Amino acid sequence: MITVVGTGTGTAPGAEVLAGAELVVGGRRHLDAAELPASAERIELGPLAPALDTVREYVEKDRRVVVLASGDPGFFGIVRALAERFGAHRLDVRPGVSSVATAFARLGLTWDDAVVVSAHGRDPRTAVNVCRAYPKVAVLTGPGAGPAELGAALTRSAPGRVLVVASALGDPAGERVERVSPAEAAGRDWGTAVSVVLCLDEARASGPVRTVAGPGVRPAGWALDEGAFAHRDSMITKFEVRALALARLGPRPGDLLWDVGSGSGSVAVECARLGAAVSAVERAADGAARIRANAEAHGVDVQVVHGTAPDALAGLDDPDAVFVGGGGRELPGIVGVCARRARRTVVVAMAALDRVPAVRAALTDAGYDADGVLLQSSRLAPLPGDVTRLAATNPVFLLWGTRTPLSEEGVAQ
Repeated sequence: MITVVGTGTGTAPGAEVLAGAELVVGGRRHLDAAELPASAERIELGPLAPALDTVREYVEKDRRVVVLASGDPGFFGIVRALAERFGAHRLDVRPGVSSVATAFARLGLTWDDAVVVSAHGRDPRTAVNVCRAYPKVAVLTGPGAGPAELGAALTRSAPGRVLVVASALGDPAGERVERVSPAEAAGRDWGTAVSVVLCLDEARASGPVRTVAGPGVRPAGWALDEGAFAHRDSMITKFEVRALALARLGPRPGDLLWDVGSGSGSVAVECARLGAAVSAVERAADGAARIRANAEAHGVDVQVVHGTAPDALAGLDDPDAVFVGGGGRELPGIVGVCARRARRTVVVAMAALDRVPAVRAALTDAGYDADGVLLQSSRLAPLPGDVTRLAATNPVFLLWGTRTPLSEEGVAQ
């Protein structure tokens, strides 16, 4: 049997847990804080594989093993690796209080509506995008993905967020809980004692009472009617086009989406409603203001960039997917720039037949598999005499290019 003990925040396991242990595995601070049996072998965790090999030797001989971990070891912890290697039936898990629960408790905040994302040993871009998309996020940090790195990324894209850096939680002498701006976080060396970082959009952090834990109920539908958005002279991506564009973009938590030539921001807002971080690029000042208003009306956060593509794209983080809804004669060049930077998909909507070959070439030249469709729809419209006719909308070409997606893990909701 392997006893897995979550030490909580600043607490050491009791002597009764360690009694009779022949092998004790854990990080240095956990081992130093525990009163180990004199006869027990001690393994300080570094690379996990060699430690698990030693654990196997003890388990095969029915010798008692204790593994010390932080907080709740079943929450982004070592329980997963142990269960996969030895089977869950061999584990006796005794959880402690997680750093996430402790950090929120220090602030007096509930966290049933928070998103928890791990950046430990993972690409930090997922954590950054989750922080941009949601108002209440806890980030489990790691080397190269700590408060400074999060702060630097959020300074570019969400400078209004508040970062709460919780260090050495549970240590009476060393515990610190500090509220800083992303820019302040980026400019400091935080050392190795960081327990967790909370990222708060304080204007949206106090949500309604929840029955189901997590960031909120997913939208019941998408491709909202054009009337759900403020727009100018019907200059908005029609819902039929938006429905297929969203299906091809595949926005999800942890993704970053660009909406280039955003206009009313309808695509940007819908992607944000589905959990993605979004940057909307719009060259018209009144259009940029309209995007902000539509995002606020739908309760989502969209980074609005007032500028002309492709130059306005230079300072943005690389996206997972891009929607291009405008561009005029420059459209093929804009698509080419987007295709070189997108990780997964580029979707382009256009009304002009003449631009289709050049846009398709821009996608294929960048290494994408290109496909597309001409969308022609007719909506029901009333006629006098209580009868109905079909009213045709303008036909729109929708082209998309795809390549093998790069998977991301580490988000809990």
